[in-house]
Amino acid sequence: MNCLFPQRTRRVVVTGLGVVAPNGCELDSFWSSLTAGTSAASAITRFDPADLPAKIACEVTGFRASRHLEPARARKLELSIRYGVSAARMAYEDAGLSSGELDAQRVGVIEGSVASGIESAFKAQSVYAEKGYSSMSPYTVTNAFGTGGCVETAKELDCRGPVMALGTGGAAGNDAVGMALDMIRADRADVMFAGGTEAPLVAPLIGAFCQRNLLSTANDDPASAMKPFDANHDGSVLGEGAGYLVLEELSHALLRNARIYAEVVGYGTASEAQDSILPDEQGRGTSEAIGLALLQARLDPADIQYVNLDGMATEKHDLAEANGVQNAIGARAETIACSATKPVTGHLLGAAGAIESVITTLAIHRQEIPPTINHSVMADGCRLDLVTEGSRPYPVEAALNLNTGLGGKYSCIALKRFS
Repeated sequence: MNCLFPQRTRRVVVTGLGVVAPNGCELDSFWSSLTAGTSAASAITRFDPADLPAKIACEVTGFRASRHLEPARARKLELSIRYGVSAARMAYEDAGLSSGELDAQRVGVIEGSVASGIESAFKAQSVYAEKGYSSMSPYTVTNAFGTGGCVETAKELDCRGPVMALGTGGAAGNDAVGMALDMIRADRADVMFAGGTEAPLVAPLIGAFCQRNLLSTANDDPASAMKPFDANHDGSVLGEGAGYLVLEELSHALLRNARIYAEVVGYGTASEAQDSILPDEQGRGTSEAIGLALLQARLDPADIQYVNLDGMATEKHDLAEANGVQNAIGARAETIACSATKPVTGHLLGAAGAIESVITTLAIHRQEIPPTINHSVMADGCRLDLVTEGSRPYPVEAALNLNTGLGGKYSCIALKRFS
């Protein structure tokens, strides 16, 4: 048997979903805004962005952590941790789980993030510089560490199995799903909470992204600013939030009559080991990640009906991703329905892959493909069938979710309609 899938007999399904996103903090509102193509981008209100070239972002609104966390506990936690724990709690409830039916030692958490804790770290530095260490919050140890979120989620949901944090850039949320799949297939867990969380809307970080020309400066029209695969693309719009999926071993899910959204069948990851920002022009990493996911899933390109693209909306990243899809899938790349959903949600960095895995799962479950908004003219070299004129009802049997992390990190998740 091929060494890529030694544990293929343990099938893994998605039984729960949870989101805290700029375009909706509940699944129904989140999906409605996606299919309607309603962008969450607007002028930044979290701080005064007057000195920054990019003055727009996708901020979460209407979120109350007290709906999911005990208020006194919520007040002590970093915003990114509140987002992540809340999304995981919603996924737990959506899956219909209860602590009495779970073996806590067979339940784990894997969370992806790039900048989790960054706001707390900046605040701690300011307090230390102005008042000394004695005035610092003791919760900085939890809040400023990238591992704080998965630990708090594990505490909230009593997960005593594998618990870990991933920092693989924009691929981190997708990698969390892939590693959770591997954990269950390897019989190290029966249930895994896989997700990502991010609260990166702080001035120094946005300024750093501006220095590398990664963010759109179309400040006068925020909703139309992010244009992936369009001839006029000029960068991403940052967002914040969290997404979580409950992955469950099939017999475990069937035994409790769980609703099944989709089956997770493959995971591929690759690195170009080339540059801290710029991708390989031919999309070598994307192509390799797709190939590995399809091989593990035992799928051919002809089996795929939908691809959720990363869509960073910069010239070099879009072209590299399009080339990678074309190299991996061949001529079919021009006829497989694709969409890039970041113009609605914003680029959620390490949480992007988790949010977009939720989107891909819902596309299969609801048999509907959300659109790529703000697209008018295809960028040179990007030969893709983008869904652009509203959502597309479609019989999606199998789909891929692609994510890219700066520095040449690539991730692909393959999902199928459960049968």
